[in-house]
Amino acid sequence: MASGGVLSGRRLESVLATNAVLRNTYVLLGLTMLFSALMSGVAMMSAAPALNPFVTIIAYFALLFLTNYLRNSAWGLMSVFALTGFMGYTLGPILNYYIRGFSNGQELIMTSLGATGLIFFALSAYALTTRKDFSFASGFLMVGMLVAFLASIATLFFHMPVLMLVVSAMFVLLSSGIILLKTSEIIHGGETNYIMATVTLYVALYNIFLSLLNLLGAFGGNRD
Repeated sequence: MASGGVLSGRRLESVLATNAVLRNTYVLLGLTMLFSALMSGVAMMSAAPALNPFVTIIAYFALLFLTNYLRNSAWGLMSVFALTGFMGYTLGPILNYYIRGFSNGQELIMTSLGATGLIFFALSAYALTTRKDFSFASGFLMVGMLVAFLASIATLFFHMPVLMLVVSAMFVLLSSGIILLKTSEIIHGGETNYIMATVTLYVALYNIFLSLLNLLGAFGGNRD
């Protein structure tokens, strides 16, 4: 009986810890999304020019490394806001490009934003309700993201519209898989740090939004 009670107590502690990570992740994700939107608005209103892609990549990985290093301290929260704020700022010039370059630019942005939110809620709900373990897909998703990233770098040197669309489609599919994987890891105790869970989900949403915007602009955009 005592042994059963200890096991039940441990299970309860595990469930409570998992719920805390999940709750903290969603709260922090919501806050970082709002801050990211604010920084994007600042960039748009100030007509900030687009950053050099390589500067953006270097700054992103530097902030990502810093966040990972500080993930177990209060400074990790400051770092995650710096990372997501910077990424939000880089969205400003891109959004201005669509608003000014397409007669239906605002519609494209809102459609992409709505689709991104729908994808996130649908995938999160699926992972939470089914409680399936998607850890089997982690290797495939990591390799796939590496291939997609390298392909996106290639598009900076070779202007190949078809390749750009293929890369965008890859990012949508792979980032959707990462949302499933990360939510599953939180549920099953594989991810216990809500700061890093937030960063992973934020980057996945960022990639989905930009990729959908690129696809919508290519197939449904009306250039001025």
